[in-house]
Amino acid sequence: MRAMIVDFKTRSRPREVKTKIAFMTLTLFPVRLFFAAFMMLLAWPFAFIASMGSDEQELEKPLSWWRKIVDILLKAIMRMMWLAGGFHWINVKGRRALPAEAAILTVAPHSSYFDAIPVTMTFASIVMKAESKDIPVWGTLIKYIRPVFVSRSDQDSRRKTVEEIKRRAQSEGKWPQIMIFPEGTCTNRSCLITFKPGAFIPGVPVQPVVLRYPNKLDTITWTWQGPGAFEILWLTLCQFHNSVEIEFLPVYIPSEEERKNPVLYANNVRRVMAEALGVSVTDYTFEDCQLALAEGQLRLPSDTCLLEFAKLVRSLGLKPEKLEDDLDKYAASAMKMKKEKVDLKEFSAYLEFPISQTLESMFALFDENEDGVIDIREFVIALSVVCKPSKTLETIQLAFQLYQSESGTITEEDLAHILKTAMGVSQIDVTHLFRAVDEDEKGKITYDDFYTFAELHPHFAEDYLYADQMGAESGLETPSLSAPNGICTDFSPDNAGDRKKPLQKKLN
Repeated sequence: MRAMIVDFKTRSRPREVKTKIAFMTLTLFPVRLFFAAFMMLLAWPFAFIASMGSDEQELEKPLSWWRKIVDILLKAIMRMMWLAGGFHWINVKGRRALPAEAAILTVAPHSSYFDAIPVTMTFASIVMKAESKDIPVWGTLIKYIRPVFVSRSDQDSRRKTVEEIKRRAQSEGKWPQIMIFPEGTCTNRSCLITFKPGAFIPGVPVQPVVLRYPNKLDTITWTWQGPGAFEILWLTLCQFHNSVEIEFLPVYIPSEEERKNPVLYANNVRRVMAEALGVSVTDYTFEDCQLALAEGQLRLPSDTCLLEFAKLVRSLGLKPEKLEDDLDKYAASAMKMKKEKVDLKEFSAYLEFPISQTLESMFALFDENEDGVIDIREFVIALSVVCKPSKTLETIQLAFQLYQSESGTITEEDLAHILKTAMGVSQIDVTHLFRAVDEDEKGKITYDDFYTFAELHPHFAEDYLYADQMGAESGLETPSLSAPNGICTDFSPDNAGDRKKPLQKKLN
């Protein structure tokens, strides 16, 4: 099952669809846009007045009679806004649990900003960036639903956010319910990716909520690849009718084991939701998405083992976002070892982690000859790619420092080792690229040579690597610009069975 997102930019539309869109653009679209904007502006004064002077103690009390009236009015206005957008009927299945029954609503799949529909229907609190409250009109509406704000400028924000969610969730229904999209990013609904554990750390019962958009033409999906935000809005408002289904599943009460293990709790809730949706699950995450679609000079091929490596890094408890500060230390150790290889025990000591199945799996990825030893430099390069996926030249510069001779040069064989590791593949032909960089035919190059070449040829990978590999035994190929599921190539449920196979080694 490979559900493709609707890419209106790159696909030719049938003539009748183009004609319909053109007609709706001139007639229905401006009317709908005007009324939707008017309804939002109409809601603003009510939300502004109701939000004035609200302190935390008052928010934990039952709504006063006049706030209940404002609540009803705002819900009605928001419903009229969606009606103006073509959502004539919102099909709701199941019963929404009371805050005392389930303090947290977990919603999936998350595929569009139209997923705000259940938020405006319930006025449940959500987790939002702190900057959102400063957006004119919209920021006032956001503050009305008492969100949990996350600040990018506060490095301790993630911990504070989790603590605030936990505090509200354990308030025995005093606070409004919190609605969380645990995938953490938009997908195209063909599968459920790994849930982030934030909603499950409090260990309280949650109510799973599933969303469906059973439209003949998908104009809803807003992923990293495909139409932009305004184009999605335009095409959706050009559809005469848009369908959405919201299903409240039974409250999920965690077991004692799940309370102690948020990851297990999240996986089990995801399984229940996937069964209700009739879709598969995948163990890849939002961070894997960032790695696979990073906008660096090197795009990871579809058969890369670096996604598997990234999963193992997380399984060990290493946080890629915190490892950048430690990369210099790891690199310095690797430089001292030079070409010296290490066994599993030495690798364990190097990372300061005990030997485990996860560590053994990571070691196996770099054990190219299956002789029980690895080149620690390859680990450092792979870790640099995971930490800084879009900063290709920084990783290559680090790799040059690891492989260069006393004269500051590397050979074609060294470049092959570097790029094989940086791309996570078993074979790669760098002859064309190396000769292009080595204009003087010295048989060796410096990082300055490579940097100058990369500046003149920013698409060197497509011109000198991917083109050479088409049809080669390595199977190296650049990811398609139209990823089959709107996230990245390896996230398709078709590949789910592949993960049960033995780990693919970087080198064979």
